[in-house]
Amino acid sequence: MSGIHGIIFAYQKRANLQELVSLRASASVPFGGRYRAIDFGISNLVNAGASDVGVIVHERYQSLLDHIGTGKDFDLSKKRGGMRILPPFAAEGSLGSDIYRGKMEALGSVRSYIADSRADHMVLMDGDLVTNLPLRDIYEKHLESGADITVVCGDDSFYVDRGTYYSTDENGRVTDILFNVHTPKGRRGLEVFVISKKLLLDLIDDCVSHDKYSLRKDVLQARKDELVIKTYVWNGFAAQVRSVKEYFDRSMQLLLPSIQKDLFCAERPIRAKSADKSSAFISPGGSVHNSIIADGCSIYGTVENSILFPGVTVEKGSIIRNCVLFKETFVGQRSEVAFVIADKRVQFAPGSTIIGSVSYPIVIAKESKI
Repeated sequence: MSGIHGIIFAYQKRANLQELVSLRASASVPFGGRYRAIDFGISNLVNAGASDVGVIVHERYQSLLDHIGTGKDFDLSKKRGGMRILPPFAAEGSLGSDIYRGKMEALGSVRSYIADSRADHMVLMDGDLVTNLPLRDIYEKHLESGADITVVCGDDSFYVDRGTYYSTDENGRVTDILFNVHTPKGRRGLEVFVISKKLLLDLIDDCVSHDKYSLRKDVLQARKDELVIKTYVWNGFAAQVRSVKEYFDRSMQLLLPSIQKDLFCAERPIRAKSADKSSAFISPGGSVHNSIIADGCSIYGTVENSILFPGVTVEKGSIIRNCVLFKETFVGQRSEVAFVIADKRVQFAPGSTIIGSVSYPIVIAKESKI
């Protein structure tokens, strides 16, 4: 069978996300008012025609299980294939007690799953990448180019610390691969790869037999002259949710109409779990300016330049500015909250004042009482 099969790496825990990943993997971090980060990767794959998606997890994946479920919300609930959560059953140590050292080790743990795939090509991607890729076009360009591996890269505006950078010749073939560099050189990779199933299995077997575990070091860097590796440059919005500051900055960018149009284009819809909430309510005395307000919110105060997830309540006389408030957060009367990221079910007592800054937004842990 032709086509693509998706593999999403959702086992990473980004320490720089602080309290946001104390109980969840970074792929499960809420983003954009009603989504989780992984929703974008799954939607990219489904929009490209993938009928099978495997999600590799390791620890703290209960949040992902609750969110993804059977895959029904993503049109991946099937008797054969569809959505599969792939827990760590072959990692060294005590039943997966050691985190994967790299992506090749993670892939080695699910080799039999990959071998049983009905598709000829695999798309590998990180679960914390927020973007809306024309993945079908990327796949077709991969076939036309004759590349062994196609790497999706961002344009010059896309930068993340400790990223992987690709230099190419005039034909788009990768000539050098750098990471952990102080001065970026080349295109920043989005950690999205297209590769044939046969080649991937061969690479997995070689890495496992030589105790190699890194995709970028033991495959991409080590074999850049042997393999034909080409790039596909994506000029649209792309974010990798890997630090609190980056999460806040990228969230605030969603308030720009141009970014919303790019990320949520009608021809490639982003799917998400239904919130099962009524429409948002804004009282006659309440006001909302330049904000994203999800279903089930009740606004009696003022909300400016903020993103509110389902079920948030802002009581009378309260002012919310430049905030990201997760599901069912409650803000009591006459409170002032600014430059804050509040996890699920945080409660601000009446009269609370908590103000961070654009350079140092404050993160409040799940179910905290302020």
